[in-house]
Amino acid sequence: MSKAFTRESDDGPDLPAPIRPISPLPPGVKNYITAAGAEQLRAELARLAQAERPRPASLDQRIVQLEAALQSGVVVPVPEKPWDEVRFGATVAVRDRAGEESRYRIVGVDETDVDRDWVSWRSPIATALLNARIGRRVRFRVPAGEQELEIVAISYE
Repeated sequence: MSKAFTRESDDGPDLPAPIRPISPLPPGVKNYITAAGAEQLRAELARLAQAERPRPASLDQRIVQLEAALQSGVVVPVPEKPWDEVRFGATVAVRDRAGEESRYRIVGVDETDVDRDWVSWRSPIATALLNARIGRRVRFRVPAGEQELEIVAISYE
């Protein structure tokens, strides 16, 4: 767009343009527009489609994912005490053969967070831990072979 069609105040921060109502024309009446008006509408459409839409599109996609997860999700309550057996939602403290301790929380597939050691209930480690009791050793396959862990403690949030 030519600089002749902008104001100096247009050089400031971009604020969202107010949404204009749809043309208040009766059905069947032609919507006449000037060449300059058409060019202005084309420029706005291009800006919205190419610059603005990609940003909210990722948000829209995430919203759809979250809605689907919540719609299909089944909330599993914390089991009653005593917590001597690993169940869904448990935080499990384990010790490997070298004596090093780690903690894993068994969560749903949509909750998995490797940075927090939250593992999906469908993962190999969770599958091995589920239904095991404190003091038991469990084995599961990892890319480097087989690993063995001893269950040290079980807790729930």
